Amino acid sequence: MKRIETIIRPIKLDQVKLALDGIGVAGLTVSDVIGVGSGESEYPARISNGYLLDLVPGIKLEMIVNDGLVEEIIETIVKHAYTGEPGDGIIFVLPADDAIRIRTGERGDEVL
Repeated sequence: MKRIETIIRPIKLDQVKLALDGIGVAGLTVSDVIGVGSGESEYPARISNGYLLDLVPGIKLEMIVNDGLVEEIIETIVKHAYTGEPGDGIIFVLPADDAIRIRTGERGDEVL
């Protein structure tokens, strides 16, 4: 099992989610996030209440998937989140050692 975390532009959420649905990704957690990456920002830094605000809004998607789906998921996200401009996002692929469904006690791949 792998944990895939990706941060994309908010305007790309619907397109990416529909594409993931289309390849059978059912379990997905979505969060609003703000942050700054290594690329240029389309949002100018500004001062608010004495603090420098140079953080950019984003959407974080998290999913735990079978190993065999990882490359297809990466390709799908890249295809549907891409604009070609700085700030398109990033994908992290991490190991997921176990998963437990609380209601049934199922473990591992059966949970997915």
